[in-house]
Amino acid sequence: MILVTLGTQDKQFPRLLKAVEKAVKEKYISDRVVVQAGHTKYESACMEIFDFIPNDQFASFLQEADLIITHGGVGTIMTALREHKKILAAARSVKYGEHQSDHQIQLLEEFDADGYLIFMRDLDDIHPYLEKAVSFVPKSYESNTASMISLIEDWISSHPTRG
Repeated sequence: MILVTLGTQDKQFPRLLKAVEKAVKEKYISDRVVVQAGHTKYESACMEIFDFIPNDQFASFLQEADLIITHGGVGTIMTALREHKKILAAARSVKYGEHQSDHQIQLLEEFDADGYLIFMRDLDDIHPYLEKAVSFVPKSYESNTASMISLIEDWISSHPTRG
């Protein structure tokens, strides 16, 4: 199963759904495709599209999915990385009126360069990315939260308040 998610912000991203639907119609995707479209209104006979999926059901779909196709949202990417999922990601672009800045492009370039995901730079034909995903092994994500908490606690304990 492939889980496609466009996040929950009020930004439209039909360009990504058109690319996925095209890949299904051209038989590059034969798996079940479940989509959380968010605020993007889109209809398709070959994809199961939901506006928003409840958290528990989303977690279940994420567990079941062999591949995550997503927008360049940090929350979605980090969630998928924690679950050790293969990720194809596309950036919303100012050029297409999908965002106010191109920060998603910069973010995805970094994640791609570090080996965490595959950045789909061209949505006209996504089948090369789908082919690459078959053998792609994403770099394992390791949380730095405990280290950051320790640094903050050490700083607090070495800087007593005066009062």
